[in-house]
Amino acid sequence: MDFTLEVIPLPVTDIDRARDFYRDKVGFHVDIDQEVMPGMRIVQLTPPGSGCSVALGDAIWDMAQGQTRPEPGSYQGLQLCVADIKAAHAELTARGLEVSEPVQYAPDDGATFMYFKDPDGNGWAIQEYRRRVAEPLHKVLAELQHKG
Repeated sequence: MDFTLEVIPLPVTDIDRARDFYRDKVGFHVDIDQEVMPGMRIVQLTPPGSGCSVALGDAIWDMAQGQTRPEPGSYQGLQLCVADIKAAHAELTARGLEVSEPVQYAPDDGATFMYFKDPDGNGWAIQEYRRRVAEPLHKVLAELQHKG
């Protein structure tokens, strides 16, 4: 049985402001923006090339039994991966995103990062993983499943 991580609920104070930020500044695609049931609006956004989305909505946590709503801005360490961090930095700054300069912690592939926060303070890292140009994650995972 496959268990795929496809949606992460993200706590925000203003759904419209967060939607506009992730769409316009970070470049996520808006997959859904609608009231999915009376009183429950969901905005789901997906980073380009990703199999996992973020979901914004006030009532998301009401549906999950036993879970309390996290405070907006309390999520830290969410991570995106790119094949070329310099190109990603140029694209994001051109969109008006306040993103840190790339920091290379070691010469190895996967050791260069940059960082940004959304309007509520949720913290994101962007990791350069040059290997993804030749080996997209979905292909690597499919090959591993066939071997296992």
